[in-house]
Amino acid sequence: MATVNEIVSFTYLGLSKAVSPKRCRLGIPQTWLKWRSSWVLGGVGCSSRNPSFVNPKRNGFKLFNSVELGNFVTSDDEEKNEMSDCFFEAIEELERMTREPSDVLEEMNERLSDRELQLVLVYFAQEGRDSWCALEVFEWLRKENRVDKETMELMVSIMCGWVQKLIGSKSEAGDVVDLLVDMDCVGLNPSFSMVEKVISLYWDAGEREGAVLFVKEVLRRQIAYSDGNVDGHKAGPAGYLAWKMMEEGNYKDAVKLVIDIRDSGLKPELYSYLIAMTAVVKELNEFGKALRKLKGFARTGLVAELDLENLRLIEEYQADLLAEGVQLSDWLIQEGGPSLFGVVHERLLAMYVCAGRGIEAERHLWQMKLSGKEVTGDLQDIVLAICASQKELGPISRLLTGMEASSSLQKKKTLSWLLRGYIKGGHLENAAETVIKMLDLGLYPDFLDRAAVLQRLRRRIQQSGSLETYLNLCKHLSEASLIGPCLVYLYIKKYRLWIIRTL
Repeated sequence: MATVNEIVSFTYLGLSKAVSPKRCRLGIPQTWLKWRSSWVLGGVGCSSRNPSFVNPKRNGFKLFNSVELGNFVTSDDEEKNEMSDCFFEAIEELERMTREPSDVLEEMNERLSDRELQLVLVYFAQEGRDSWCALEVFEWLRKENRVDKETMELMVSIMCGWVQKLIGSKSEAGDVVDLLVDMDCVGLNPSFSMVEKVISLYWDAGEREGAVLFVKEVLRRQIAYSDGNVDGHKAGPAGYLAWKMMEEGNYKDAVKLVIDIRDSGLKPELYSYLIAMTAVVKELNEFGKALRKLKGFARTGLVAELDLENLRLIEEYQADLLAEGVQLSDWLIQEGGPSLFGVVHERLLAMYVCAGRGIEAERHLWQMKLSGKEVTGDLQDIVLAICASQKELGPISRLLTGMEASSSLQKKKTLSWLLRGYIKGGHLENAAETVIKMLDLGLYPDFLDRAAVLQRLRRRIQQSGSLETYLNLCKHLSEASLIGPCLVYLYIKKYRLWIIRTL
């Protein structure tokens, strides 16, 4: 059997084109289709040639140069590469359109080889030929169980070429969907999702808006999709396009896509909500990193400090993102049911962590646990640090519950996160208390952590209450041999008074 590895370009065939009233031509713009490798005949590797068919006249059927084959590869035996008389008869009969293709092929079933049937497909797939005939030929092949892997790949390549031509000519999204429907009707079932393939073709062609319109049309017509699933739920076109947007870093566009589809009255798949919520998390994370970098520039004097108006805009942007994430989670819970509670609260927790919202993050952390979703110790410590930076004593107390039963290593890790949260929020008295608590438990804070507390307390030493906190911390650190003997002094300018104390 011949293996089709390169599309054959039929450039001219002198055949009549009478149109039967029973069939009409499918007006699909098509493109020249090319495959990468060569024909393999009878399992023998072939050399590259570009001949015409031999015997330019068969049964009174004149072929002007017959059929020219672009990059047609033959074996060393010329006789094996000749098309049979039946092949030319089939082409002529199908071109006349006086009978149904299935009737013509049924008569010649035993006389046409698999390679010749593949060439029939290629011939009618060309621009200017009867495209619908190619689909009917393939449908007949499938019913006769003569569609092998190579033939399936050939037809898929032909279909992709048609889709590319439609996209390139900026045809309506409905025309592309019609083609997919025709493909499904004739039983073309590739090993991948054709909907995803079409979205990728739009994307690669730079037709972003066309991809959106195509997805909406697929959802409007409720075209069947692949059985791939995420978290036990089917994937779909909206989620795939949103994922493509996320790949390029367009997180906000991915969120907007899913929300717009839902607001337009269509029903995107559940997977798309999860993708959009992930996009919210990523956008919040990128926004937070940019904001921290901007504040760093402001501290070094490279840019001006953020004024109240800019701070208001920052807060509004973050609040809008969170509101969109909550809206997506509501839709997901409404349509997905209790089985999705865990993954929904996981996404919401990530959102509030990126936004630095301690109370909301803690609430969804407990919701995750209640829904049976595992929460890692690292994630709980991060939420603890956020709550500490905002001095949320209630959540801090709840999150520290059970710490006493943990190992010394885990205790140190948890209290270190608590300490860093207090330092970040500027709550130095609480930070000093945390250091002392760690020392009482026999745990030594990291050098950078305890140094940060001491340095910041030293800057505030003239503030009310700061001196006692500083002295108490120095005493405990000295007793633990973490600092050497030191001299603590204070100058009161009003009274020109120096107060000196040795630890």
